[in-house]
Amino acid sequence: MSSINPDPLLKLYRDSETIREDFGHSITDRVVIDIFAYSEKLANRVVCREKVQASSWRESIDKIVISRTFGYPIMLGLLGLIFWITIVGANLPSQLLATVLFAFQDLLTQGFNTLGAPAWLHGFLVLGMYRTLAWVVSVMLPPMAIFFPLFTLLEDLGYLPRVAFNLDNMFKKARACGKQCLTMCMGFGCNAAGVVSTRIIDSPRERLIAILTNNFVPCNGRFPTLIAIASIFIAGMAAFSQSLLAAGSVILMVLLGILVTFAVSWGLSVTLLKGEPSSMVLELPPYRRPKIRAVLYRSMLDRTLFVLRRAVIVAAPAGALTWTLANITVGDASVLTHIAAFLDPVARAIGLDGFILMAFILGIPANEIVIPVLLMSYLATGQLTDFSSLAELKEVLLANGWTWLTALNTMLFSLLHWPCATTLLSMYKETGSKKWTALGFFLPTIIAFAVCFVLAQIVYGLGLV
Repeated sequence: MSSINPDPLLKLYRDSETIREDFGHSITDRVVIDIFAYSEKLANRVVCREKVQASSWRESIDKIVISRTFGYPIMLGLLGLIFWITIVGANLPSQLLATVLFAFQDLLTQGFNTLGAPAWLHGFLVLGMYRTLAWVVSVMLPPMAIFFPLFTLLEDLGYLPRVAFNLDNMFKKARACGKQCLTMCMGFGCNAAGVVSTRIIDSPRERLIAILTNNFVPCNGRFPTLIAIASIFIAGMAAFSQSLLAAGSVILMVLLGILVTFAVSWGLSVTLLKGEPSSMVLELPPYRRPKIRAVLYRSMLDRTLFVLRRAVIVAAPAGALTWTLANITVGDASVLTHIAAFLDPVARAIGLDGFILMAFILGIPANEIVIPVLLMSYLATGQLTDFSSLAELKEVLLANGWTWLTALNTMLFSLLHWPCATTLLSMYKETGSKKWTALGFFLPTIIAFAVCFVLAQIVYGLGLV
């Protein structure tokens, strides 16, 4: 028993009003309470505590951080701050990285011309594969290089277990495990990483729930679409207020994704994956001074570069396919245009258009290419297109019939739609089942179509557009 570390937080954990109200309902919870109480009693007999003042200030902080009154506002505030720093901080690095990578594209073009390579080979390899890779890296790497270290910093500081503590009761009401909160947080960086992180959940049933619902929090690949549309149609023109309003709009989307996560978790728990939620025994660790080297190593090597490598692997074939569809013509239009025309009736019913829906379909390998594929389709350039300013993007979208409903439903569809290929591959590897992987694809797809359809039909019926 001498190995037990009976931090005063255990007493706080046991005596908290929230925990006391919830723990009286289940025999497993009462067993956990008794184990902690008995362990603390034994430890108090043999352990001499020093630095009482340090423990006191930690306990005082936790009374605020995990309280009902301040716990959730603090979580939302930190989440908003991380998003705002990521949005503002990634702009310049993304532009610089894009400049370098697209300048190298010009060198590749010169090399192909010098060798006398056929135009189709240059288009397929350079304008298709390489340009897609350049876009994915320039858009994806800077935000991840900011978001993952900040997230890892909170983890190393000892705050993330407090987040799990706060959300445990809500996940328990959804008949899921509180540890799902941690896997959900990982999904903000990459849903594939979030799926892999579900290994921390012991119950196979609850682990499946976490895997199937991780897609409902937006990953790093969907942030560019959400941020760009929010900045154009919601935010103001001033640069500072624009970033704040864009961050606020993205937070609202994140909150909606979390609510859908709770709802779907509950639905799965009472249908396909019936069962009682397991108790999460969580000993809150002491606050620690973060180790910067360890934070950078875990965030950059284990997370950022790992996710980027998997995205690059699936983005290259997508770029080649997109270029091919955009440059093969049937009659007087490209295959890309014919596909968009075929999808248009379904897309209009959910408040989008055929080109938007097609961009999401072609974006299955990597969500980062949705906006450039859409621009390429609208402008009929035959290659992935970047935009130099949000004003230019707004002009293109408005010229192609975008309204506030189109913008809102595009954001909702981006939030709720099917997982990317990397995430689907991770689902299959983690579950070992084609059935659960297929459910992981169709479940969010049905929800995305249903939500957008209902909203669009209400707006159409009221004549608001």
